[in-house]
Amino acid sequence: MWGSLAKGDFMAKATETDQYVLLPPRGLRAGSTVADTQAREVLVGTDEAAADRGVRIDGRRIPLKVIDSIGPNGAKLVELSPASALALRSLRPGLRVVPVVYYTPALAPIPHVESRPAVAGGAAAAGSITLNIVSKHDKAPVAGATVVAFVDFNGRTGAQGVTDATGRVNLALGASTIKLQRMYVYPPGGYWSLIKKNFTARSGATVTVSPLDMAYTDGLRYFYPSSPETAGSGVTVAVVDTGVAAHRDLIVAGGANTVPGEDPTDFGDNGVHHGTHVAGIIAARGTPPTGLRGVAPGVTLRAYRVFGQGTGSASSFAIAKAIDQAVTDKCDLINMSLGGGQADPVLTAAVEDARTGGSLCIIAAGNDGRKPVSFPAFDEMAMAVSAMGRKGTFPSAATESGDVAAPYGTDKANFITAFSNVGPQVDLTGPGLGIMSTVPGGYEEMSGTSMACPAVVGAAARALTPKILATRRNASRSAAMVAAILATAQPLGVGPTFEGHGMPHPK
Repeated sequence: MWGSLAKGDFMAKATETDQYVLLPPRGLRAGSTVADTQAREVLVGTDEAAADRGVRIDGRRIPLKVIDSIGPNGAKLVELSPASALALRSLRPGLRVVPVVYYTPALAPIPHVESRPAVAGGAAAAGSITLNIVSKHDKAPVAGATVVAFVDFNGRTGAQGVTDATGRVNLALGASTIKLQRMYVYPPGGYWSLIKKNFTARSGATVTVSPLDMAYTDGLRYFYPSSPETAGSGVTVAVVDTGVAAHRDLIVAGGANTVPGEDPTDFGDNGVHHGTHVAGIIAARGTPPTGLRGVAPGVTLRAYRVFGQGTGSASSFAIAKAIDQAVTDKCDLINMSLGGGQADPVLTAAVEDARTGGSLCIIAAGNDGRKPVSFPAFDEMAMAVSAMGRKGTFPSAATESGDVAAPYGTDKANFITAFSNVGPQVDLTGPGLGIMSTVPGGYEEMSGTSMACPAVVGAAARALTPKILATRRNASRSAAMVAAILATAQPLGVGPTFEGHGMPHPK
């Protein structure tokens, strides 16, 4: 195929470039085997010092730019044209050239308006409604609340907006008084969400939302009542996420930022708050009613930020590099409350390397409404977690009431949430509906397999014995960890497709 190429530099016809990850045949680092020879030659010979010169193979130069690296013989994040990628694959077939894939936090989806109400002829109706969102406690205005109103829920017709500093939101619904099938209110923090069904909305009306009560028994505290501060002691947990903020209920022992181009020491919250919430579910050390307690407050908590500042997506390379660093830092459990992208060899390699290195990736199953488990949770070397809910652990007027769905457990108050992904790849389930936890400067309730995953990680930490933790860090250690965690799982009666082995409940 390439016999007609002239000697000298290879010049791609296409001028556009994409990001790829260069990988050895297996794992994230090239070994010393014959199969690794071609990959090792390119990976070792391509470093950031020669980033702009590309790589020379058999007398031909392949233009590429190295953006980031996982060690000298490790995976490289590069920028090159599709034509250069083809040439590289052809000239060194032992090297994998994989397009970058992006992943998002595994939060329960929020409904969105797709069209505005229309009048005859199809034009958008004129007129709007102004609503005032205030606290039920003291009638203080609630700023930054997302309000989504539907005149036709199934058709996703309606209007949405965000409250201003005075708690007001203007909704272009075509009239000053209108019948709404549903209205959702998502406050930014410190309040429960709200759903109202089949009511008449009038401009100028006031809508109240309920503040969080730290002493309230939400789903996490129902299934995992207050733990001693030493629970999970001796276990190191990595939170691969949007970063973890400083918070009075959290102790973060360290971490890293693996987002290319950002400060590698900045592993704090990126502004999305998701990682801080996840960390609190695992290891918050507060005491109600002034704080919150996680499932395993005694763990050593480390934060690995893979989401760029202010962004809601993370690249496969950043995640893989974080997993690799977590293994290097001797993390026992790696929490990954993310997913949704297509399967790719980069994360498969990282998860497999972690397992080989004596660490275990526990990953959210996804929130696509009972669809199959998403990647990377469905990887065989990971443990996938679905989201359990329980009636009575959230206010009846909260949006969580819309996520109650059959089948129900042996205790009919228990159910797998309507948003949770399910399937034979599910290993365990955890509480993931209306979970209160830490966010920068306070507390917030969130829902998703994102929340179920750290609940399971906390329980898993409490299941690991000193004997297991003292063993050599290899695949046998990881297998022993899996066995110990599954031994504590208690089926709740919804069936293995929904809950796997059940919910872990170590003593």
